[in-house]
Amino acid sequence: MTDNPKTDAEPGSNTIKDPDDWTTGDEKMTGAQASYLKTLSEEAGEEFDPDMTKADASRRIDELQSKTGRGR
Repeated sequence: MTDNPKTDAEPGSNTIKDPDDWTTGDEKMTGAQASYLKTLSEEAGEEFDPDMTKADASRRIDELQSKTGRGR
């Protein structure tokens, strides 16, 4: 591993962060998250909640990707 994670070919686990640890996780989800979540919700036949936080939206996206087979 190099001293600079930005130039390391395999930076490791610092590129993946649990939504519970996000400093902005309690903010309203982004437009991109909302758009993708709405698509996934429709495909999965699930309800879309437009008032989710960034962290909750990220977790819900993961759940619906598993259910629909998208994104993996």
